[in-house]
Amino acid sequence: MLNRSIWTLFVALGALTLASSALADEGPTAPAADIVLLKSGRKLEGTIVKRTDRRLWLDVGPDVIVFEMADVGEVQNAAGESQAKRTDDSLFSTATNLPEMSPREHAKVIGPAVIKVSTPAGLGSGVIIHPEGYAITNAHVVQGETNLRSTIWLPQSDGTLKRMEIDDIELIAINSQIDLALIRLKHPDGKPFLCAPVVLQDGLEIGQPVFAIGNPLGLERTMTQGVVSTTSRNFDGLTYIQTDTAINPGNSGGPLFNTRGEVVGITNMGIRGGESLGFAIPARYVKDFVRNREAFAFDRNNPNSGNNYLEPPPRKNFGAPDQLKDASGK
Repeated sequence: MLNRSIWTLFVALGALTLASSALADEGPTAPAADIVLLKSGRKLEGTIVKRTDRRLWLDVGPDVIVFEMADVGEVQNAAGESQAKRTDDSLFSTATNLPEMSPREHAKVIGPAVIKVSTPAGLGSGVIIHPEGYAITNAHVVQGETNLRSTIWLPQSDGTLKRMEIDDIELIAINSQIDLALIRLKHPDGKPFLCAPVVLQDGLEIGQPVFAIGNPLGLERTMTQGVVSTTSRNFDGLTYIQTDTAINPGNSGGPLFNTRGEVVGITNMGIRGGESLGFAIPARYVKDFVRNREAFAFDRNNPNSGNNYLEPPPRKNFGAPDQLKDASGK
């Protein structure tokens, strides 16, 4: 029996021959085709009917060929960019019709939207959510700090990324209760930033693939991937996404993406001594925070701004007050 990979290659080559003949018969007016470039060097043309983060289905006319994304080097869409439609909200955007792609592909597309946030006390990560430089990070990354610095990676025409430092960072709002902060960067060239869309509806499922990009322990642009372990883990009255995606110090404030490249959460903690126990703040908290940022506006002259709730004083006297006691003394 032929090996499955060899059999798939034979079918693909045969289908490619038939598809090429059909295209030749149609003449120069034939519609443009999607192109799949395999790592083996083979090139196939057809229509992509479906794709996920692990597989791609290509209609070549007489047959539909299924490819493992691990065997695909590059995909070129006939229509150019994705037909995704973005909708602007309050300093962030959502999108529809986004294609599912592998983390490797997404890292090239939305990777530059991830930043490093540095302070004199340490560092964390963040994600740009608006072209004008508005970005989300964790409150504990910037808490008590006003001297902020950001490292960004700007896409170049040759496909590389240019690393740059930005010292002009404005702290817009901070909410310590849900551990979120909104900052603003200024583009060194005055151009709009590449930004990542926020998921329109949570809709997460246990076992759903996700991946994170951040700067764990200062190791810049590190990508880790895993699945959603639990969609609603409760701590101190708040709900978190639990994931087995590796989350380490330095990942704090960075994005957790789904296979459509949408921000589904902001990574903020892991359990020390635990294994594969990472947590992220759900996107719905992020959207509510950004929409109501005026209530958490940072004021440099008022360190208690941002609704920084303090622990209440402990109770000194227990039991019912004297005025509530009856004749029996109870």
